[in-house]
Formats: sequence, structure tokens, C-alpha cells
Amino acid sequence: MPDRYNILNQKPQVHISCSTPGRMWLIFACSFFVVLQSALSDSGASLVVALCALCPAVLTELLITHRKEGFAKIKDGSAAASAMVFALLLPNQIHPVYAVLGAAFAIVVVKHSFGGLGSNWLNPALGAWLFLRFSWPGAFSKALAGSPLEIVSESLRNGFVNPRNSPLGLIRLSGAGGFSGGGSSLDAAVSSFLNNTIFSVSGAELPSGYIDLLVSGTTPGIIADRGLLALLLGTVVITVLQISRSWIPLVYLGLFGILVRIFGDLPFGGLLFNGDVLFAFFSGATLLTAFVLMAEPVTGAKSKVGIFFTVLLGAFLSWVFRYEGLEFYGALFAAALVNALTPAVRFFEGKWFYSRKQRRGQ
Repeated sequence: MPDRYNILNQKPQVHISCSTPGRMWLIFACSFFVVLQSALSDSGASLVVALCALCPAVLTELLITHRKEGFAKIKDGSAAASAMVFALLLPNQIHPVYAVLGAAFAIVVVKHSFGGLGSNWLNPALGAWLFLRFSWPGAFSKALAGSPLEIVSESLRNGFVNPRNSPLGLIRLSGAGGFSGGGSSLDAAVSSFLNNTIFSVSGAELPSGYIDLLVSGTTPGIIADRGLLALLLGTVVITVLQISRSWIPLVYLGLFGILVRIFGDLPFGGLLFNGDVLFAFFSGATLLTAFVLMAEPVTGAKSKVGIFFTVLLGAFLSWVFRYEGLEFYGALFAAALVNALTPAVRFFEGKWFYSRKQRRGQ
């Protein structure tokens, strides 16, 4: 029995070189730079939303824990990191009061009602996002009006089977041709430079529109998508400093990308092997899901086999929700569902480990 107990109650950061506080503050820092990039092109609205998530989260954490642990729980960075990741999931134009409500919900209900860090079955940022998304769906839709994914969604609701033929014309969701509609002058210049230098060697060509995704622009959207360049740099930091298991994002993006490439064009009247993988990675919080949410050890499985299974399941569900269910933030719903299944995965992990050790002891 002790062997089984030790396996099922491993610390959240087991096999990860970075300590829990170090990991949390690095996640906070990487997320904050994403907020800053988004804030540069929306007159600071993203920063206001992030601060309105951060302050209530830290204050709520302090009120709950100060009698027993003083400032220790604030110093571990878990509340600050959860609040900042939650902010990345919010539209930059959403009313700040929703950020306050969501942050308080994340700390009080999702985190501490289950015993605090390491005991919660759901990522606090995801729990807060789900709470707001289902409680005030109109606020999300209003805040995202005019964003690329919202335009695609509206186009489909209005009966345009294939977004590339939509009169809205901003985005082409599928197909190797990338975006329809003109990009910015910066996008055109950078794309032309890359096509004439790097990509000319292999004969490939980067369609217009993708550079605009990296540098935010003026369109609304969730902060994670608007601060994509900073998020990409953050993923490099996360990987190099081994904040999480580096193979998890590779497995997630690998399977998700394969499914998108093969089947991603079919829901829009297209062909097999014609899905737009780059756009799938650069929108819908896919990169944030791969490098932060799916790689979160606190709400994940413990064994390598269990982790591998849940990551594959998360990638598959992300594709199903986004391309079959036409929920363009399907990666977030997939991550939440995988979190919810983690207790069952851990049960089977414990049963398998315990049985194996019992057999070896006989």
C-alpha cells in the first residue's frame, strides 16, 4: 500500500527541474509580456483587463490563506500565474468587471474549494474562463465582434458554407492558400521578404495574413491570440528552462496539426490534405493550450503513459470541437474536459502501478 500511496500523491512538479514558485513566476512573466504586446495596439485595454484579473486573484488568495500561512501563498506565485493565464483567455475588449468575477471564481471555487494548489481537479484559469463563457455568453460575443474567428463563425451562421467565399472576406480558415482579403503593408513587406529569401530555397510560399496574426493589429480577439509573437517567445523560454515536460506540446501540436492538415478543409467544402495548419496553430489559443494548459502538471496525469494518453486525447478533442463542432476556441474546452478526466486516469495509473509492484513482490 505505501508504494501506491507514494505514486498517487506525488508533488505537482515531480520530474520537473524548476521549483513550483519558480515555475509559477516564469509563467506569470511570459504571460505578462503577451498582455503587453496586445496592449500596444488597443490603447492599453488588454493591460486593464489583466490587472483587473490579477488584483482580485492575489487579494482573494491573501484573504483565504493569511491566517495560516501569511504571505507564503502569495510568494509561491500560483494565484498571480493563474490570474495572468486567465487574462490571456479573455477578449481584450471585454468589460473589466468580468475579469474581476472570473479571477475571484478561479481562486475561491476552483482552487481552494478543492484544497488548494495540487488538489484542484481543474486548471483555475480554465475554470474561470468556462464560468464566464457560460454565464455571460453575450459579453464574449460582443467583445469579440469583428475578430477573425468571430467573423468566420458569423459567416457560417449566415449560411456561407465556405468562408473563402464569404463576402466578409477577412479570413480563409482552411486550405493551403491562407487568407483571403488584403493584409497590412507590414504583412505584405515581411511576407515578400521571406518568400524571396528563406522560402525561395525550397520553393514554398508564405501566403499573406500570417504576419498580421503575429503583430496583433487592430482587430479584437482574446489576448493570447493578439499577443502571439510574445507568446511564441514565451514558449521558447518555457521549453529551454524546462518549466514543463517539453515533449507534451510536441505531441499535442503534432497530432492536432496532422488532423487539421488532413481533415481541416472538409467542414468548409474543401478537400482532404488541404487544411491550414499554420492558422490553426496561430489562433484559438492553440499555442497557449499546448505549452501551458495541457502541460500543467497539477491538473494532469502522473505517469508518462497517462500523460501521453491525455495529451493525445486533448489534441483529438481540440480538432473535433474546432472543426466538427465549429467551436473555434475548442482547444480550451478540450483541455478542460481532459482535466475533468484526470482523476479517472490517475485511478487507473494507481491500480496499474500497485498491481505491478504487488506482482514483483510475490
